[in-house]
Amino acid sequence: MLQVSYIRENREHVLERLAVKNFKQPELVDEVIKLDEQRRQTQNTLDGISAESNAAAKQIGELMRTGKKEEAEAIKSKSNTYKEDIKKLSEQLSSIEQELQQKTVLLPNLPHVSVPKGSTPEENEVVLEHGARPELPANALPHWELAAKYNLIDFELGVKITGAGFPVYKGKGAKLQRALIAFFLDEAEKAGYDERMVPHVVNEASGFGTGQLPDKEGQMYHVGVDNLYLIPTAEVPITNLYRDVILKADELPVQNCGYTPCFRREAGSYGAHVRGLNRLHQFDKVELVQVTHPDQSYEVLEQMSAHVQGLLQKLGLPYRVLRLCGGDMSFTAALTYDMETWSAAQQRWLEVSSVSNFETFQSNRLKLRFRNSEGKTQLAHTLNGSALALPRIVATLLENNQTETGIKIPEVLVPYTKFEWID
Repeated sequence: MLQVSYIRENREHVLERLAVKNFKQPELVDEVIKLDEQRRQTQNTLDGISAESNAAAKQIGELMRTGKKEEAEAIKSKSNTYKEDIKKLSEQLSSIEQELQQKTVLLPNLPHVSVPKGSTPEENEVVLEHGARPELPANALPHWELAAKYNLIDFELGVKITGAGFPVYKGKGAKLQRALIAFFLDEAEKAGYDERMVPHVVNEASGFGTGQLPDKEGQMYHVGVDNLYLIPTAEVPITNLYRDVILKADELPVQNCGYTPCFRREAGSYGAHVRGLNRLHQFDKVELVQVTHPDQSYEVLEQMSAHVQGLLQKLGLPYRVLRLCGGDMSFTAALTYDMETWSAAQQRWLEVSSVSNFETFQSNRLKLRFRNSEGKTQLAHTLNGSALALPRIVATLLENNQTETGIKIPEVLVPYTKFEWID
C-alpha cells in the first residue's frame, strides 16, 4: 500500500508512475489527497476541542477544591458541548479514515524508474538469453505425451478426483517432482536462506498484508465457512511471519525459503497454451522471501535473479530473463524479472519464475518495520522469487532431454532421484 504522505507530497510523480503501469483510475490519487486533507483538518479540530475540554476539566477541579462551586457548575454546563462535539468529530474522523483506507488500497505500487512502458507481455524487455536451444528430432513429443508414454503423470485421474488442473504424479514422475523440491531447498540453504514450513491456508489479514486481497480475490480458493484462503504462493504465509514486527537493523536481511503447494483458480485460462503442465490449479513451488534495508533491496533483487538463473544453469535448461513492462507487472511489484525456459517440443518460452521487489508496498500493509541507526522505526523492503515453480520446469526437462531410448535426468538431480534415465 502506498503511503498517503508520499502521495500527498509527490502527486505528479505518483500520477506519472501509475501511467507507466496503465492504471485506469488516476482520479483516485486526487480523491485520496482530498480525503487526507479532510482527515487532517478533522483531526486538528478534534485535538483542539479535546484540549479545551481537558483544560475545562482541570479548571473545574481547581474551582471545586477552592469552594467556588457555582463557577465550576457554569463551566461544567458549558463543557457538556465539548463531549457532544468530540463524539460527533470522532465518528466523522472514523468515517473519513475508513473511506481513505478503502481508496488507498485500490492504488497499485509505483513501478521503478527502470520499468519500461507497455501494456502487453510482448512489450517486456529481454535482459539476457542464456544457453543453446536444443534441436529435437521431428518426432519429438510434448511433455503431456511423454508423461503418458512413460506413465509419469495422469491428468485424467486428477480430473476424476478433483477436476482439470489437478494432475496425479506417478512412479518416476513423483520421484522427479520430489527430487526437484529437495534440490531447490538445498540450493537455497547454501545461499543463506533459512527454511520455513508454513500453513497452506491463510486468513484475510494475511492476504491483505501481501497484496493478494482485495486485488486477486477472484483468483484465490476461498474456504467460506472459516473465511480462509488457500495460498497462491508461499510468499503469503512466509512474509506474514513478520506482520506487525519491528526488526533490529542487524537482523536484516531476513532470508527465508519454503516449499508449499500453491492453489490458483486461474479463471478464464483455456486453450492449447495451458495444456498439460503449462497451467495448473495446484502446483508445487519453492519460494524465496527477503526482508531488507531499503538501501540494499535492488542489489538483493539482482542476487535473487542470479540465484534463480544458477538453478536453471545447473539443470541445463536454456532460459531468458525479462524485465516486465508496466502493464504486465503485478499490482504489488515495483520491479519484476521473469525467467522463462525454452520448450523445444512446444517451440515456445515458458515462464518458470518471477523475482520481484515490492519496496515498502507490502511492509506498509504489514506494518513491518526495523529500527534504524538513529533508533527510529522505518518501513523495510520486501522481495520474493520463485526458485522454482515446478510444473514448467518438469515440462521442459522432459521435452528437452528426450532421446530415442528415454529421458535423461540432469546430473545434479541424480543424487535425489536415484536414477539417471526415465525409460
